[in-house]
Amino acid sequence: MYDPTVARLTYRGLLGRRRAFILGALPVLLLVISSVVRALTGADDQVAHDVLGGFALATMVPLIGVIAGTGAIGPEIDDGSVVYLLAKPVKRSTIIFTKLIVAIAVTMAFSALPTFVAGMILNGNGQQIAVAYTVAALVASIAYAALFLLLGTVSRHAVVFGLVYALVWEALFGSLVSGARTLSVQQWALAVAQKVSHSALVTSDVKLPTATVLLVLVTVAATWYAGRRLRALTLAGEE
Repeated sequence: MYDPTVARLTYRGLLGRRRAFILGALPVLLLVISSVVRALTGADDQVAHDVLGGFALATMVPLIGVIAGTGAIGPEIDDGSVVYLLAKPVKRSTIIFTKLIVAIAVTMAFSALPTFVAGMILNGNGQQIAVAYTVAALVASIAYAALFLLLGTVSRHAVVFGLVYALVWEALFGSLVSGARTLSVQQWALAVAQKVSHSALVTSDVKLPTATVLLVLVTVAATWYAGRRLRALTLAGEE
């Protein structure tokens, strides 16, 4: 199910100079903000929760997921180079699964690790807030990578749709409309973070069992359908 050659090519495409710069900009900004806030306010659990929840999990993680998930396959489909990959004796499900693993790894590396460091800067992991949001970032990375990888296989405008989801649905509707939170990856990840944290500040509108089921369901369904779309693309190319 995992092909090292496909993984190497995907890593090379995702971590090229321009895309790596974009991926690294948000974590650097988070660390700068955290350092400035700590210098101005000192160690404060409420401030740590606000920064990690309001910027790291709500904005940085989904945006990095958009870049990594769509970038794992979208550019290859757009420029037609995916045809050469599909011509290789590799199962389409293996291609999708390998690209998903790479997208998850990149999303985790550029979101979860900076989130933990930022949390340590902000309040030294008081009440397990840094660890809780790091776990939330890890969990959310999996679902975001699967969702945005699927978008990369179904649309040439995957980045635009991904940004709409990340910035409009997750950040805007997710914070203003209570019903929308049930269908929010952010809230599912927060349910896991709430279990980890010792603080009453970390809360979710979704119960942990529901969040766990939805995280697994969305990840599996998105990966499965991305594989189907890739097979359909192969057939279209052969015809």
